Amino acid sequence: MTAGPEAVTCGEAMLLMLAEPGVPLERAVHFRRSVAGAESNVAAGLARLGHQVRWLGRLGADPAGDAVLRELRADGVDVSYAGRDPEAPTGLLLRDSHPGRAIDVQYYRTGSAAAALEPAHIGPDALAGARLLHLTGITPMLSPSAADATRSLIELARRAGAAVSFDPNVRSKLGTEHEWIRTVGPLLREADLVLAGEDELELLLGGGAEEGAKALLELGRARAVVIKRRDHSATAVSRSGRWEQRPFPVRVADPVGAGDAFASGWLSAWLRGVAPQRALAEAACVAALAVQAPSDTEGLPSAECRDRTLDSILGGADSVHR
Repeated sequence: MTAGPEAVTCGEAMLLMLAEPGVPLERAVHFRRSVAGAESNVAAGLARLGHQVRWLGRLGADPAGDAVLRELRADGVDVSYAGRDPEAPTGLLLRDSHPGRAIDVQYYRTGSAAAALEPAHIGPDALAGARLLHLTGITPMLSPSAADATRSLIELARRAGAAVSFDPNVRSKLGTEHEWIRTVGPLLREADLVLAGEDELELLLGGGAEEGAKALLELGRARAVVIKRRDHSATAVSRSGRWEQRPFPVRVADPVGAGDAFASGWLSAWLRGVAPQRALAEAACVAALAVQAPSDTEGLPSAECRDRTLDSILGGADSVHR
């Protein structure tokens, strides 16, 4: 029996109500219930890929919170350190899904249990044994106390000897550009592993994405930076090299959650010591599989599915599993 999880994530998990495909949110009648949240998405992705993962966060003591925990447990995520708040509700996310046009996303998170997260809610042994802590910029933007909790987690990770992975995951509805720069910019510089869109690096660090990545490697703590490009390609850079990956062409059913899927694929490869070029290919594969199914997590694959799909794409193996 292992002493603890390989990876820990902490952040907001919400109940997702996804409108029937192709129907605008204001006209939708039927909804599919699921779970959404950048950090919980990554936790689910890593768990499905065979890793031991723990999710930390706060949920309301309500049916929505029960549903979120049930979904995460079903994916094999350890939620034993998750807190329940009897006074604040679980956040709710409503959205539609249109592969060919803009998607309407409505958040109901003001006053939520996740926004009330504070350092006291993080147990001193929450990261014991973990090799990796994955965070995003969403959590510190929820509230000042959640920002304090994020900084406390980074300190705990340092003491535990765990690497810190950080994805800015900029969401304009959570704050102005100045607020993102002030709150999330410094945290980006504390990360050992950075996964960020080129537009996010430009915003948070100023200048171009390449210059920002170079600065994180030379002046920050970063060992590796993955730049997610606007054309959906990706670049990984470290002090020892540079690697490129084009996206795999697939029919997109629901593009939301692609970044979290990519992160889970890349972090899985990092945990397993996979070479950078293969790591990027695995990340692109996991993202490609995720966007072919509705909801943030429904298309997240197992390790067997990931490998079989990559063999089919890269090696011409039979795409039908018989």
